[in-house]
Amino acid sequence: MESRTPPRPKEIHATSRLGWLRAAVLGANDGILSTSSLIIGVASAHATQGSILLAGISSLVAGAMSMAAGEYVSVSSQADSEKADLAREKKELGSSWDAEVSELAGIYRQRGLDDILSRKVALQLMKHDALGAHARDELGISDATAARPVQAAFASASAFSSGAILPVLAALLSPASVVSWSVSAVSLIGLAVLGVVGARAGGASPWRPAMRVIFWGIVAMAVTAAIGRIFGVQT
Repeated sequence: MESRTPPRPKEIHATSRLGWLRAAVLGANDGILSTSSLIIGVASAHATQGSILLAGISSLVAGAMSMAAGEYVSVSSQADSEKADLAREKKELGSSWDAEVSELAGIYRQRGLDDILSRKVALQLMKHDALGAHARDELGISDATAARPVQAAFASASAFSSGAILPVLAALLSPASVVSWSVSAVSLIGLAVLGVVGARAGGASPWRPAMRVIFWGIVAMAVTAAIGRIFGVQT
């Protein structure tokens, strides 16, 4: 009776999550910090509850749109560069096939294959999908890493909004007299949680990232609160 080797569980490494994790944590962190700081600054100027909420909602919407627009433009530029590189590579494959085989084989030699095997692998892969092989191993472009502007813009706006909604809700549910304190408390807790979650998912110790975001959160809120008080006194 043949013994079957049990299938190995799929390995999941922290580095496979770092791209989307960094973007999500950064967007949510920015949403919490910028929106809470603006609300605290307006509240410190003795604004009305309506003005405070208007400032918070405006910060949420403007910040999300700004993040989406910036991400879309940035990733669109990356997509344009990728398309240009692929078009150039496709042209080279049509005009100098042997040179492209040698180029791909050279890449595999640098990774540890001997001369014969590297050329054999290059030929096999190029017979299967020449442009795909060069895109992946020469240009570093694959389906997983290809630029997707609309998806990136939506993800960035969603991440910002998910963070910004916390201080807005805190301002909405708090009396005007304690808005600054409640928004500060909720926002710092949210920043700490983001720091811990990001560190845990990335396989790092959570305490230093949490303390780092709390420190800079306090600094940002203190500065905007001081500005609000200055203008509140002047008016």
